[in-house]
Amino acid sequence: MCLSIFSCQKDNFNYPEGTVGMSTITNFPVFTRTGSQYVVVAKGSTFTDPGIAAKEGTNDLKVTTTGTVNTSTVGVYTLNYSAVNKDGFSATSSRTVIVTSPDATAAANDFSGSYLRASTGQSAVWTKIGPGVYTVDNPGGAANVSLVAVAFNQVGNRVYLPSQISSDGLATSSSSETSTVGSNGTLSQYSWVILNSGYGPAVRTFVKQ
Repeated sequence: MCLSIFSCQKDNFNYPEGTVGMSTITNFPVFTRTGSQYVVVAKGSTFTDPGIAAKEGTNDLKVTTTGTVNTSTVGVYTLNYSAVNKDGFSATSSRTVIVTSPDATAAANDFSGSYLRASTGQSAVWTKIGPGVYTVDNPGGAANVSLVAVAFNQVGNRVYLPSQISSDGLATSSSSETSTVGSNGTLSQYSWVILNSGYGPAVRTFVKQ
């Protein structure tokens, strides 16, 4: 005679809130920014931070802001936001504020477009976001690099990267800039050296596509 005995025990999934079995669940702060990542303001005007909110799940968190904006001085400023959840884990976000004051020779220029660096076959893409101000995607024309920086055209045809913290979190600017504008008034070619610890000292030349 063969006797088989089976026992079936259901798993208990009625875990206390914030846990799964022996593990504790933590929700990292999630930020919701009001307004744009890049904010352009005229020199001498008043800047008011549009604000940012942080949540841990459905709960609001206190946001701490560091950094200042001096609207009396043209430049690129970074505001950093941080929040800490109930378990002590922090997260950060940021906003870039650009103070601009282009003169009459530059204010109406629009150098938006794609510029090819022939030596690498990579393009830098310029997008005008305000008078004399552009975001440049891949300003070094490098392969397999994700970097966005702010470029200025404040006087005539001169283009350059002012001192800033770019999207890679590193100090970035440019030097040895040259530029050529075609008969139609658009930027046809430019060169610069990228001053960023992830880049070498080469002069990088770009031609409008």
